[in-house]
Amino acid sequence: MKFLNNNNLKKPWAAYTFAICCGVILYLFLSHFNIVWYGLGRLADFVRPVFIGLVIAYILNPLVRLIRRSLFRGIQSERIAWPISVAVGEIAVIFGIVILLVALIPQIFHSIQTLINNVGMYAKSISDLLKNLNSAASQANLDITDLTTMGQDIVNQVTKYLSRNSGDVLSTVTGTISGIINGGISFIISIYFLLDKGHLLKGCSELNHFVISEKAYPNVADFWNRCNNILGRYIWCDLLDGLIIGCANAVFMLLGGMPYVALISVVVGVTNLAPTFGPIVGGAIGAFILVLNNPWDALWFLIFTIVLQTIDGYIIKPKLFGGVLNVPGIWILIMIIIGGRMFGVVGILLAIPAAAILNYIYHDYVLVRLKEARRQRSRAGAQTTGAAEDAPAGTESE
Repeated sequence: MKFLNNNNLKKPWAAYTFAICCGVILYLFLSHFNIVWYGLGRLADFVRPVFIGLVIAYILNPLVRLIRRSLFRGIQSERIAWPISVAVGEIAVIFGIVILLVALIPQIFHSIQTLINNVGMYAKSISDLLKNLNSAASQANLDITDLTTMGQDIVNQVTKYLSRNSGDVLSTVTGTISGIINGGISFIISIYFLLDKGHLLKGCSELNHFVISEKAYPNVADFWNRCNNILGRYIWCDLLDGLIIGCANAVFMLLGGMPYVALISVVVGVTNLAPTFGPIVGGAIGAFILVLNNPWDALWFLIFTIVLQTIDGYIIKPKLFGGVLNVPGIWILIMIIIGGRMFGVVGILLAIPAAAILNYIYHDYVLVRLKEARRQRSRAGAQTTGAAEDAPAGTESE
């Protein structure tokens, strides 16, 4: 198009026209925001299985690489060894998920059903406990009527909610299971991503070479490799940490003869994936479920949770994560708040690797550039001072 040549684009009216067009587009976007948002939501629904498949492939890639190096290192041909490694890795994951679901889902259903059916009995037990506590306090000349009344109100509200929404609770669990089944589509897509990993990486590399200059390419590649190392290690270590915490919780509850072992252990293990506040939420949910049945079980559970989280924070996580995620606590807290506000649960789960990547960018790029700029200013200042001192000396010698 001859109209869009450099001469026309350099004219003043071209910039004004571009600004007006951008303003009109922005006005149309804001005035029809609901329609645009609905369209983006529909597009996300179509793309979601592919995106989830990509995430699954990214998570399983280290496992497949480990299988390739350990089990099939004798096969020289990558075209043969890699598909076999992908097949073995996918089969192992499917087998593990099936065993987990078969072992846990019936127990979780039974625990939820038992909890809902016994809500009335649990509420009566807690009411009796509050009355006895109030009587004991009265004998000791202590007035805790307000506290016991507040506790009774909480019990009544929870009882009414569970009684009215028991069907919703079960339907939510059923919907979760159906979501897991639908995730099989994404799992199949992840197989194709893993099988075509070489072609995908080659295409991305060619695109980067096309967009990025040859001088900057090594630094960009090193940056992405470092980000990949941080994110990949965090995901696997976090999953392993959640599994350890969930299993330790299950062993403790089994030894203590506590009810709802599968339900509470799954809740504790899953919530442990969320940094900072996750273990608190998991412990609170587990204690609340147990206090309905036996307050002493809830007390011992809370004590064990505090001890376990202390061991996890000071021993297990440092051993798993090493020095890769050396991030200040304030950065993690800020990223949890921002990530949770912007992206919900996903933002909370990825808050720590995001903070680690930002911390890496700050120390390895921003600080380096600032120090280099300061050295250049100091060098330029020294040269200017030296030139100013040499000028009078030259004049006097003349």
